[in-house]
This record gives sequence, structure tokens and C-alpha cells, in this order.
Amino acid sequence: MAHFNYHSLDELKADIHALGLDDKIPLDDDFSVFSKPLKINEKFTVPRRFAVHPMEGFDSDADGKPGELAFRRYARYARGGFGLIWFEATAVLHEARSNPSQFWLHEGSWETFAKLLADTKKLARETNGFEPLCVIQLTHSGRYSRPEGAPKPIIAHHSLYLDPIHKLPPDYPLVTDDYLDRLQDTYVQAAKLAQKAGFDGIDLKGCHRYLMSELLASHTREGKYGGSLENRTRLMRETLAKIKAACPGLLLTTRMNIYDALPYPYGFAMQKDGSREPDLNETNWLIACLKEIGIPIVNLTIANPYYEPYYGRPFDVPIIGAPDAPEHPLQGVARFIDIVGKVQKANPDLPVIGTGYTWLRQYLPYAAAATLKLGKAAMIGLGRGAFAYPDTPNDVINKGAMDPNKCCVTCSRCTQIMRDGEHTGCVIRDAATYSKPYQAAKEHALARLKG
Repeated sequence: MAHFNYHSLDELKADIHALGLDDKIPLDDDFSVFSKPLKINEKFTVPRRFAVHPMEGFDSDADGKPGELAFRRYARYARGGFGLIWFEATAVLHEARSNPSQFWLHEGSWETFAKLLADTKKLARETNGFEPLCVIQLTHSGRYSRPEGAPKPIIAHHSLYLDPIHKLPPDYPLVTDDYLDRLQDTYVQAAKLAQKAGFDGIDLKGCHRYLMSELLASHTREGKYGGSLENRTRLMRETLAKIKAACPGLLLTTRMNIYDALPYPYGFAMQKDGSREPDLNETNWLIACLKEIGIPIVNLTIANPYYEPYYGRPFDVPIIGAPDAPEHPLQGVARFIDIVGKVQKANPDLPVIGTGYTWLRQYLPYAAAATLKLGKAAMIGLGRGAFAYPDTPNDVINKGAMDPNKCCVTCSRCTQIMRDGEHTGCVIRDAATYSKPYQAAKEHALARLKG
């Protein structure tokens, strides 16, 4: 497997060319595009083109209130100069949490979220002279629910590819239509609390095979939430419409999978020939519906990080027990830039946030700038990269470069911590805070493999 080993931009260009990816990984050294404001709608304008992706830190208390490490993490993003801070996946029910320390927004916790948000915006104003747009991601973890630490899956359909990973028997019960009907109102209540806390917008998480994402792929499900594309998208569409009616002025959006990279009929937006090729007709149909409801921006990703994680998250080192990638990581970077660009080109009136740049490290700004200038995305999102290097926007915009010694090295250690239920952050660049949780996570992972 190829690892990042570039000492100059020319060396990177040589590998891009050797892999035949020149047209899919464009590069540009004009970084002024990152400082160009982006008008989202009549109410909101983003001052910079860098966004923080909703990466969970798993550092709330048992009641879902953000803890000390959460305040520290968002302070780092605020000081770093991001134009949009997408607050991490926040459960709308206790049973919907993927970790006992996942954020959970409810009547007993919203005031802590309000303080976290106010502190973040205040620090950004004082440090950078502007407030970032702040969106909170609302989620139901579904298949990945672990509210007390042990798996308690809530699934929308059975999957030939994912059920074996979770050791689910063929008769494991599916979530009922009645539960999903009630869940719409639960999301509405959470959105009201988010607005009360001061968030500019909410995101209904529709990616990575959590519950709403799994519904998008529920071809084999019977009833009003399965089968047809209209039924599979029902929860997302109807819930957003209800939130729009209940929360005037609140920005509505979603971080959604463009496609699942799981063969039909187990994946969303897949060709019906059993291949890994996407069917963007499904993607663009859903986006058209969301635009009609009134979403002014969309955050795009692909695949499932729990199944063949290399496909949607190029890395140098996988998590413990996972295989190496069967492709060069640059092919993964190219896949992301290309597919996001196709969706952006098909929806020129809707700003799209792209991802998948972190593996490029200090050369990230060159690919990101070219992507923006070519109209293949409207903003650039950072996930792992923001954990490691929260100062990325300020360094790129004010210094014209990223520091190689601050960059994410795509070692998957932050993912390892996440999978094993510890507080999550960058083990390499923030070792004083996260090396001990990583060691605990590593011991859990090794014990699990031995068992």
C-alpha cells in the first residue's frame, strides 16, 4: 500500500500523473478563493470557504451535555478561523446515541449547548473578527446505536453486507413505521431546542449508514418507508418540512451520502447491475426535493466508514484488524473530488461542501483551491484534518501555507478511539490530551481481536 511520502508539490504531481488522475485532482496555487465570502441565502453569508465537518468527540456527560473537552475542541475551531462550524452528531434520543458520551440534545441539556455555542462565536469574533455560521447535526445512530456501551442496533432493513458485521440474525426485528412516524416529531423538538440555543441551522444526518441514511437504501423494506425512492426518502423529506414549519428562520440542511458504495439493493444511489458504480439520478432527485423544501446548502460524502473504510476515507494506516487499502490513496482523493464535482455541476444553484482532502496534508490547499475555482464545490470541509490542525484556515489564508508538522497523518488512531468508546481527538498532534485514551482504545481492540 502506498503511503504519503512527498517532499515537494512536484513529487505529488508526478504521482497524480502516473496514476492518470490529472483531470480528477486539479491543483492551483491561488489561495485567495478561500477568503471569498459565500452567500448561502438572504440571511446567511459564510465569511470563508473552510468548514469543520461534524466529527464526534464523545466527551459529553451521561446526560448528553457537552463537557470540558468539547468546549476546548470548539474553542480551537473558533480560533482557527473556519467560516462554518458544523457541530458534531448529536442524538435526538438516548437510545439513538452511538456512544454513552455522545452529545444528546433535550430539555435538560440545551442550555449547555447554548453556552458552548455562545463561547465559540464570541471567541471567533475576538480572534478573527467574524462569526462563523454554526450548524448542529441531529442524528439517530440506528444500526450503530450503543447508548450504554454495548451494541443495541435499530435497523431499517437487513443487509447482506452489514448484518454479518453486527452478527444480526435473519429474524432481527426492523424498526417499525410507527416508530419512524414518532421520530419525525422528535427531530422537530430537537430542532426547536437547537434554535432556542442559538444555532443558525440544523442538519439531519443522512450519511454513513446511520438510521436516516439506511432508510435511503431500504429497497427491501416494506411499508411507507421502504421500496420506492419516494418512500425511502420520506423520513428526511417530511421531517425537514415539519421543521421548516415549526422553526421559521432556521437554516435546514443535511450531510448526506452521494452514494453508499454497497451493491444494489443494499445501497442508496447504486446502479442496479450489482456494481459499485453510483446512480446519480437518485441523488439528484433527492437534492431537487430538498431544494424545494428550502435547503440552501448541502454537505456531501460517500460510502460507509465501517465497511471498507478506505473507500471513503483514504488513509496511510487502517484501524487495528482492518485490511490495508487495495488502491493508492490518491485514487480515493480523486473519487471524492470527481463525484462531488458532478453533483455540484448538476446543481449549480446549491452550494456544495466537498470533502476527502486530508490525505494530501500540506498540499491540501492546492487541490482545494482548484476545486473551488473550477466550480466543483463551494466550500471545503475538514474532519480528521480539523482534529489535528484546527488552525488550517488561518495558516492557509494568512501565511499562504500549511505546516507539515501540524497536518493529520491519516493514521486512523482518532477512528480507533471512536470505535472503542473513548474520548476522540488527534493522538499525534494533540498527544497530551489523547494518547492515554488511544492506549485504552488500542487495548480494547486487541482484546476484542483475541477474543
